[in-house]
Amino acid sequence: MNITKVQTIRKIVLFVALVLGGFVFAVTDTVYPSGHWAHELIEWAGIVLIMICVMGRTWSSLYIAGRKGEKLVTDGPYSVCRNPLYAFSIVGAAGMGAQTGSIVVGLICGIIAWIVFFVVVAQEEKLLLVVHGKAYRDYLRRVPRFFPKWWLWKDVQTLTILPSRIVRTFGDALLFLLAVPIAEGFEYLQESGVIPVLMTLL
Repeated sequence: MNITKVQTIRKIVLFVALVLGGFVFAVTDTVYPSGHWAHELIEWAGIVLIMICVMGRTWSSLYIAGRKGEKLVTDGPYSVCRNPLYAFSIVGAAGMGAQTGSIVVGLICGIIAWIVFFVVVAQEEKLLLVVHGKAYRDYLRRVPRFFPKWWLWKDVQTLTILPSRIVRTFGDALLFLLAVPIAEGFEYLQESGVIPVLMTLL
């Protein structure tokens, strides 16, 4: 197992999750109709979560882009959470689900993302234990996997960054915003009777 294989597994699992998420988007309606203040509020809350995801992933990549698997990064966001890139992606997934106007769909998308990244992280941790040994074992004991312990924060004076990697991470994160027009498109198709509504959720 190497980092390339782990990343391939992550991409396959994410693709499957996106297909399932797309199906849920397509056939789900909410108790609050489109245009209702609660429906719009949930959608806007989702956009806020997506923007937190975009900025958080970009911030995290400043510390690790180009070094993942080679150097044990334990500064900045990695001092309080072992997987901040994934943690912010979970937040973004919840935001994507909220674009349906449903709190329940938002929670389901967040939970599915958590399960996906839990599986991926389990593989990555095996690899990193082999590469970094005791240093990584100590890091595992000290720093949580997803939920940050902010009091552990420590930083460095300077960072060497790879602009192309940061721009790529930012661009990848912006894809979360595609949930906005996609959800609106599905709402239109449901209202037009093109797509059947199989579930109505809060």
